[in-house]
Amino acid sequence: MNDIPAASAFAGVRHDPAAHDPIGYVREVAGAQSEVVLDATALAALANDPDPIVATAGQVGGQIKVRVGTRWLLANIRTLRLASATGDQVAAAIDFLGEADEQPLTARLHHFRRGVTRYPMPGDEVFPVTDADLKQVHAAPDRPAIEIGHVHPTDDVRASLLIDPLLGRHFALLGSTGTGKSTAAALILHRICALAPQGHVVMIDPHGEYGAAFGEIGALYDVSNLQMPYWLMNFEEHAEVFLTTTGAERQVDADILAKCLLAARAKNRLGQEIPKLTVDAPIPYLLSDLTQIIQQEMGKMDRAGDTAPYLRLKNKIDEMKGDPRFGFMFSGMLVADTMASFLARVFRLPGDGKPISIIDVSGVPSEITSVVVAMLSRMVFDFAIWSRNEPQRPILLVCEEAHRYIPSDREAPTAVARILGRIAKEGRKYGVSLGLITQRPSDLAEGVLSQCGTIIAMRLNNDRDQSFVRAAMPEGARGFLDTLPALRNRECIVCGEGVAIPIRVAFDALEEGKRPASADPLFSSLWRETGGEADIIARTIQRWRAQGR
Repeated sequence: MNDIPAASAFAGVRHDPAAHDPIGYVREVAGAQSEVVLDATALAALANDPDPIVATAGQVGGQIKVRVGTRWLLANIRTLRLASATGDQVAAAIDFLGEADEQPLTARLHHFRRGVTRYPMPGDEVFPVTDADLKQVHAAPDRPAIEIGHVHPTDDVRASLLIDPLLGRHFALLGSTGTGKSTAAALILHRICALAPQGHVVMIDPHGEYGAAFGEIGALYDVSNLQMPYWLMNFEEHAEVFLTTTGAERQVDADILAKCLLAARAKNRLGQEIPKLTVDAPIPYLLSDLTQIIQQEMGKMDRAGDTAPYLRLKNKIDEMKGDPRFGFMFSGMLVADTMASFLARVFRLPGDGKPISIIDVSGVPSEITSVVVAMLSRMVFDFAIWSRNEPQRPILLVCEEAHRYIPSDREAPTAVARILGRIAKEGRKYGVSLGLITQRPSDLAEGVLSQCGTIIAMRLNNDRDQSFVRAAMPEGARGFLDTLPALRNRECIVCGEGVAIPIRVAFDALEEGKRPASADPLFSSLWRETGGEADIIARTIQRWRAQGR
């Protein structure tokens, strides 16, 4: 390794009237990641600077700038280490983030953009980034954006997300339990809805948290009013609901179900008008017709095999039809062709001032929760595909607890994992945006997180989760990852397409009435309350026993 110049190398360098004194110099340039040497004495002298950005110059996750000709290069500090035995020099590994033009009179930077067209030379001076610099970097006057907080450690530099890159390339919100993830999600969605009151947002809410946050601007659906017709399921989803066997027996049952389901759809007048009807076509049919056709097939003399597969199917269908828990989907009242009205309601077409649908699936029986989510997700995607020749109506699909639906298991993927994975890969081509929210990114299917162009990472305590996020983050943002375990509640690291450069953000406070119902119980105070327990138990048992009615 080459000898590193002593601290005297920093003395007598050129002073820029538009900036602070240099705090170091470029030692090595190697493409994206390079190395600079910082003067510890100069950094200490800046510690009391009134500009909070300058005062924290030289820290991991902070930014520095280098002049190259008439441009300023911005870089992010990834790692720090001592570079001299006396401790007066620090070597910093940096990632170049982008460049900005230099204003001729003020020497300040403006018109920031990503990428580097010309690298610095070893020996070029390094300067601290200022509050004014960050305001220029994050300014987006000509592009639609939402403000979500302020850039750490400032109080006046606003942090914005660029809407079109954020939604056009998907996004993920990650964070351990208790970090304020649900409130952050509500904040982002509220700001999106305020910017686009005629938008089209569908949110899958597995815990019933978000209804309280969007009561005024959202359409709320649960098992009491969702009215999702069973016949909208495609064959794969029918199979997940009605088939109970595995292996070779499952294939036999699937063949019988496909044949009988196609015949049931063909009995409808709409099905008779389609020359080449498929088993996946969303054509209404009667469950009684399906069971009758199964009964007829079972009684045929030329039937191959025994009657067990037919009986299994018939019994399962009768069971679903008779269970009141599944009434929101398998009710006999859902036979009419309500597809148009269902799409209009759930996709907010038109929005009528309520651009977001909250689909509360907490009351859906666990046996079919994944199928319900698969149906909703697939219908979003299929609608986008089949409306390509129409005026485009992009839809944002937000999936809370995403690791439940797109797990990293090596087993055969379920219908919901398959469709969400397809949306992640192909959705942007058809105007479908995907927002994934999860506390366990390492449990997501491999490759799904890397399809998200913007990553909003809150505190992650698990080493495995941190490693997973590190692999998905752009190269220039990885210097921030060491700060993930140290983030406070309601703080995050944002990187990717939705921001100009990777930033640490403190989220804005959200009004009480707009927060999700996800606050942790206060045991210390709630355990002091007493009285009325008998009534609590009685009301709870009544609701418990009447589930689905």
